[in-house]
Amino acid sequence: MSTDDTTTATADQPEADTPLPRLGEIGLENFPPYLMNRIMGRYNASLREEMAALGLNTAKMRALAVLSVLDGLLIRELAVYAVVEQSTLSRSLDKLEQDELIIRRPDPDDSRATRIFMAPKGRETQEKLWPHIAEAYAQMFTGISAEEQRQFVTTLQTILRNVRVHQI
Repeated sequence: MSTDDTTTATADQPEADTPLPRLGEIGLENFPPYLMNRIMGRYNASLREEMAALGLNTAKMRALAVLSVLDGLLIRELAVYAVVEQSTLSRSLDKLEQDELIIRRPDPDDSRATRIFMAPKGRETQEKLWPHIAEAYAQMFTGISAEEQRQFVTTLQTILRNVRVHQI
């Protein structure tokens, strides 16, 4: 290993000219992005009936969930936290506002920007959905110790930092 500023391989990083394995060699069941998408697809599907009963879809549910923790976000910030394309979120926010679940207010520092706040009815809706979200969350971690859960979350936080830095 070199001590200068050049990039060198580590046990965790292959040499730059080392070919990465193909997806067929890795296999879908060993490819984390596939597994994460599949898990989230199943998770969202497990909540679909409860969401529909409350007039929500996945984008609306995610927006309300984020606002229940981080109220008053700019639309672009909410899109990032809710992991929803801004155009999709915008349509969902129109419907949430029509249903009196959110309130839009101009940003006091930028008249062109809008902040989104949870309305009392939105908080009630989120509270009705929360037991179902919590149950689905608990079910995902059945048989996984608290320590393994902490390690898993730490790993996910590291991955999130990595993808932010590398803008994946």
